[in-house]
Amino acid sequence: MPMQPRRWTPPHATARARDTRSTPEMPASRLLELPGRGPEDVVIGADGRLRTGIDDGAILAVDPRTGVVEQIAHTGGRPLGLHAESDGSLLICDAKRGLLRLDKPGGEIEVLVSHINGEPLVFTSNVVADATGTIYFSESSRRWPLAEWKGDILEHSGTGRLLRRNPDGSIEILLDGLDFANGVVLAPDSSCVLVAETGAYRVTRYWLTGPRAGTHDRLVENLPGFPDNMLLGSDGLVWVSLASSRNPLLDTLLPLPGILRKIIWAIPEALQPKPARTVWAMAFDFAGTLVHDLQREGTDYAMVTAVAEVDGTLYLGSLSESAIAVTRIP
Repeated sequence: MPMQPRRWTPPHATARARDTRSTPEMPASRLLELPGRGPEDVVIGADGRLRTGIDDGAILAVDPRTGVVEQIAHTGGRPLGLHAESDGSLLICDAKRGLLRLDKPGGEIEVLVSHINGEPLVFTSNVVADATGTIYFSESSRRWPLAEWKGDILEHSGTGRLLRRNPDGSIEILLDGLDFANGVVLAPDSSCVLVAETGAYRVTRYWLTGPRAGTHDRLVENLPGFPDNMLLGSDGLVWVSLASSRNPLLDTLLPLPGILRKIIWAIPEALQPKPARTVWAMAFDFAGTLVHDLQREGTDYAMVTAVAEVDGTLYLGSLSESAIAVTRIP
């Protein structure tokens, strides 16, 4: 696809963006091996087993104690973000097919949203729902599909969206023009919904109730890495996965004439800038205060795109690995 670079001046990276480990360091992890690559999101199912989707389209249930894996569905596409309901059903953001629903393990898959205003969804990313059946989900890009996600980051297309599917099936565009919209979290009191903007190093908050309803602001800005999926932890905190630390070359290029980024996009992929190998998760409260910052070097696991916290245990997913990593808050 021809690149149409958009100039943007990123905030100056903090010193934290140059570190490779936190203090205290994230503890070493054990791995729950999977029969395929790319458990991009990880959530906890109603039966206590983990749910994840891999790159061949399979939806897996994984026992976190024994590591036993069961395939419970196949989307026929590429599953990314998930939301587990208390009744055993599962909402699935499929990058190729749109927003889906699995009614039960081994059950039927229903397509909830594949088009908006007559246009197909290009890159459905992450999802959350409330008790009324209202669903909030993100579309990372309207130009670049999952297979070319680096193109959107380099172009800085600003075509991401935060969307709402109401119980009657109608669709609303809550926010448009987002920089690679990604993880989505709903506040426990449904006062706001959060969306990670991977390409802008921030978490944006859209107010649903109160005097600011219908407006948005930033919960967190100038993160030291690329935020990906987010999940509300059992501790009430917003857990954010950081797939990589910030790339100094990218930050330098973004404000400059777009021809430079076109040249980089034209060279072989092996020569293009690569995400730094790291294992990184942060947790914030709903005032935007950093509560946990856990990182270690990505020697045996990397590109963490999901973090699910349950009673101090962290389950990590990755776009590139063939396992779910398990560690703890030190």
